[in-house]
Amino acid sequence: MTRSVQPLSRAAVVRLDEIPYDFTRKCLSVLASVGGETVLVTKGAFAQVLEICDTVELSDGGIFGIAGYENAIREQYAMFSQRGLHTLGVAMKTMPGRSTIERADENPLTFIGFLAFADPPETGVAAAIQELRSLGVALKVITGDNRLVAREVALQIGLDHTHMISGQELQQVSDEALPQLASTVNIFAEIEPNQKERIIRALRKAGHVVGYLGDGINDAPALHAADVGVSVQGAVDVARETASIILLERDLAVLAAGIREGRTTFANTLKYVFKATSANFGNMFSMASASLLLPFLPLLPKQILLTNLMTDLPEMSIATDRVDAEWIDRPQRWDVTFIRQFMLKFGLLSSVFDFLTFGALFFILNASPEMFRSGWFVESVVSASLIVLVVRTRRPFWQSTPSRALMLATLVVVTAAIVLPYTPLAQLFGFVPLPFLFLVVLGVIVLAYIGSAESLKREFYNGHVNRTESQLRNV
Repeated sequence: MTRSVQPLSRAAVVRLDEIPYDFTRKCLSVLASVGGETVLVTKGAFAQVLEICDTVELSDGGIFGIAGYENAIREQYAMFSQRGLHTLGVAMKTMPGRSTIERADENPLTFIGFLAFADPPETGVAAAIQELRSLGVALKVITGDNRLVAREVALQIGLDHTHMISGQELQQVSDEALPQLASTVNIFAEIEPNQKERIIRALRKAGHVVGYLGDGINDAPALHAADVGVSVQGAVDVARETASIILLERDLAVLAAGIREGRTTFANTLKYVFKATSANFGNMFSMASASLLLPFLPLLPKQILLTNLMTDLPEMSIATDRVDAEWIDRPQRWDVTFIRQFMLKFGLLSSVFDFLTFGALFFILNASPEMFRSGWFVESVVSASLIVLVVRTRRPFWQSTPSRALMLATLVVVTAAIVLPYTPLAQLFGFVPLPFLFLVVLGVIVLAYIGSAESLKREFYNGHVNRTESQLRNV
C-alpha cells in the first residue's frame, strides 16, 4: 500500500489551505498545489482515515474499491503496531480549481498508505521502572496509541500488560465502578484526552496518591487533577504551567531519585515532630504540675530558656540524619491521628519520669531549691537529648546509626548539661554543683526512661501495624 512518489522541489509544492487537527476528527488535511496539480492530503489516526476512504491506490498506481483490500490494509496496520510503530493513515484526492477546503471535502478519499514512526523507549527506562517498583510506586500507562502499540511498548519496558482497557471500553464503566477498575489496570490504550482526567480522579478516589507525567496540551487537565503533576523542560507552555514539578531531564531515574530525597525529608520532618510534640507536651504538663505542688519554682525563667536552647541543638541536626531503609522503600503518609497518639503516650511517659525525678530530689535526696533546679535541669536536658536517638527510628535505637552531626550534637549537649553546674557559669544561671549521689540517682532515672521509651516505642509501632492491617482487611 505504498504510493510511488517522484521527487519534487519545495518550490513545486504550494500550500493553499488547511483544516487543523482536532480530537474529534483525529486528522489534519492540507490542500496543496503539487507540480501544478491541486490535491487534498489527509493524515491522522488510522481508523478515522480509513473510515472516510472509499478507494485505495496500489503501488502500481491502480485505484480500486477499498472493500476488497480493507482486510489487507488492516493487517498491514496491525503488523506495524505489533512492532511498536506509531502509525498514521494517509489519504488524498485531486481537487482541480480549488483554493479552499472544508470538512465536507474530507469524504470520500483514496487511501494511499501509512506513516510509521519508531519511538523506542529511551535507554534505562526498564531499569528506572524496576527501581520505582522497589520504592512501592505502581506505574500505569495512559496513551492514545492502540492496544497493539501499547502492548509492545509495555513488553519493551518490562511493564505488565495483562490488565489493559481501551478508551471505548472505559466509556462503558460507571464513575462508581471506575476507581476499583482503575486500580487493577496497568495500561489504558486508545484514550481520549478528556478520559485522562477521569482516570486520575478515579485513582485518587480509590485512595491512591497519584502523580501524572505529561508534556502535551491534552495532558493539562490530568496534570491539574493529580496530587503531583510532573512535566519536563521541553513540554508545551500549558503543561509546564499546570505541573507541580518540572524535570530538567527526560529521565524516569530522576523521579526515583526525587522520591528517595522526598521520603528522606519527610522521615526527618516526622522525627522532629515526634520529638518536639511529645517533649513539649510532657514538659509543659510537668512544669505546670510541679509549680502547683512545690513550695518553690521548679525552674527559673532563665533556666527554662537555657533548657530549651540546649535541647533544640540535637533537634536541629535531625535534618542531616540518616534514614532507615524501610522509610525509603515504602510510601508514607502524614497522619495527624498517629502523631497525636505518639505525642500523648510519649509525653505522658516523659511526665512520669519527671515526677520520679521530682520525688527523688525532694523526698529522697532532700534537695534545696537551688539543688533541685540544678538536678532537674541536668535530668531534663540529658533525657531530652538522648530520647532523640530513640524516637528517630522504628528499630531498636542501637540498630540504627544516626548521622555524625546528630551524634556529635547529642554528645556535646549531654556533656555540657552535666558539666555546667560545676563551671563559673553556674552562678549566672542559678545552678549549684551536684553531689555524686545526685548524679548516680539521676543517671538511673535517665537510663530507666530511655529503656521504657524503647519498650513503649516497640509496643506503639506494633499496635499501629496491627491496626493498619486490620483496616486493610476490612476494606
